Amino acid sequence: MLQKYCFFKSTIGRKQLVALTGLILSLFVLTHMAGNLLILVSPQKYNEYAHSLVSNPFLELIEWVLLFALVSHFIIAMKLQINNFKAKPQAYARSGQGKKGTDPVSQTMAIQGLLILVFIVLHLITFKYGTSYEVNYGTGPMRDLHRLVVEVFHNPIYVGWYLVALVVLGLHLKHGVKSLFQTLGFNHPKYQCALQVFALLYAIVVSCGFIIQPIYVYFIFQN
Repeated sequence: MLQKYCFFKSTIGRKQLVALTGLILSLFVLTHMAGNLLILVSPQKYNEYAHSLVSNPFLELIEWVLLFALVSHFIIAMKLQINNFKAKPQAYARSGQGKKGTDPVSQTMAIQGLLILVFIVLHLITFKYGTSYEVNYGTGPMRDLHRLVVEVFHNPIYVGWYLVALVVLGLHLKHGVKSLFQTLGFNHPKYQCALQVFALLYAIVVSCGFIIQPIYVYFIFQN
């Protein structure tokens, strides 16, 4: 038991924890994005889906797992980033170029993570704990989340902020998904190209899937 604890105190162990929590969060945003697309179907389908989530008896457990994954991912990743800065206190006189150069996206992962964390907090305040309207489709009262979403996404300032945050999320996923697979043991030249393509497609699907909702509401949806 002590040996396992010491392993997760090591740099390699911490990187694997970041990878595992990143995998959990990456799968969550994919499923969350897919559910959001029901707004394209109808307000009823969207609200019924949202109601099924809050009615899930395992919701509290799932929320605690996601909270643990999010907090652990952020704190451990920040500690690793700080350790990297301490190990290289002085910046290189000239950044590497070409294949040896460092990807700007990977250099700003900590900043991206902080912005995404702010986005998540504001997102929860706005939607999970925001104004609660009620609707009834003949099966009992439920929250009219669709109405709140429409109200929020008719605010151009919020839509602009939302789009910026989702572009950052896409960049974070592009690098993060590739890195987590490498950290978990898929670090082989044979898989590099496939991992890069998969990570890029995953990031595009998730970020664009989320972006569809505010664009649809602001420019297309009519009450």
